[in-house]
Amino acid sequence: PRVPRALAEVDKTQVRQQGDELPLRGIDWLVVPGVSAFLGAAAELGVEYTVPEVSQSLIITRLEGRTPVPAREQLEAFASHQTSMAIYLSVQRIHRVAERLIAGGYPATTPVVVIYKATWPESQTVRGTLADISDKVRDAGIRKTALILVGNFLGKEYHYSRLYAADFSHEYRKA
Repeated sequence: PRVPRALAEVDKTQVRQQGDELPLRGIDWLVVPGVSAFLGAAAELGVEYTVPEVSQSLIITRLEGRTPVPAREQLEAFASHQTSMAIYLSVQRIHRVAERLIAGGYPATTPVVVIYKATWPESQTVRGTLADISDKVRDAGIRKTALILVGNFLGKEYHYSRLYAADFSHEYRKA
């Protein structure tokens, strides 16, 4: 049987916790993999999180809320890398997110996209920089169900991958 939504909402548990609790209640369950919002957002925007000579890493995180995050995973610590970021569950505090990312090392001019309901028919995209994204998101009326994407992978700069260079040999092609 399917996991009743009411059970998940009442217990406010995570998948691992649900996995421990459901069999104790006589409920069979399984995880059906899907496409995460950060991947759907990239597809919808037509961007890649890793861009040669711009960013080769992606950090997936969230702003702390009722559930804290470890000190080493605070936004300021991650911002010091200035790499691509996908930030969940934080759009309602976008002003605070932008402040903390700037405090951590991102320039205020860093590109930001907030995408509401990525891949849904009613998806809405707001583009800006860390300096102005808060006002733009407020003006758009987005308060939840949105993903914050941050980094220069959203900018115009990119370089061709060496993987496709004529002088680059690999398993499938000789230079």
